[in-house]
Amino acid sequence: MSIRLTVEHLRLICSHAESTYPHECCGLLLGKLSQDDKILVEAIATENDWNPTAAADFQAIDPNLNLGTQKNTYYTIAPEVMLKVQKEARDRQLDIIGIYHSHPDHPAIPSEFDRLCGWQAYSYIIVSVLQGKARDVLSWSLDDNHQFQPEEIVVERLI
Repeated sequence: MSIRLTVEHLRLICSHAESTYPHECCGLLLGKLSQDDKILVEAIATENDWNPTAAADFQAIDPNLNLGTQKNTYYTIAPEVMLKVQKEARDRQLDIIGIYHSHPDHPAIPSEFDRLCGWQAYSYIIVSVLQGKARDVLSWSLDDNHQFQPEEIVVERLI
């Protein structure tokens, strides 16, 4: 499976990642599913809502995790934002097909926390931001064993 998007989508995602550095950015990917790929229609920047309460809530997933409260190493999207965007997507005959976020001064490779919180149906685009500049952009999806596998990014030209 692959995710199809445009250069403009990549620019928006990378710009968002650079603007929030040194914190992680996050956003939602709206689009359509086909048999072979996911087609991105819109990338929606959201606020990184990571805070001590979110850290405590996520700690319940795995008590062995040592979750910090810093936005430079974790992200979350507020539930009310997820619900609002999901409703708006449905009204437009679209689906949430994934989430993007950044890894400040780290590779664009999913963390264990990303894996534990990930949903199999979604694409996870990760932007590595080194010293404030977006570098690598990779997409990942979870397999049947809940392990991340690389997902091809196909950049299409606007017609």
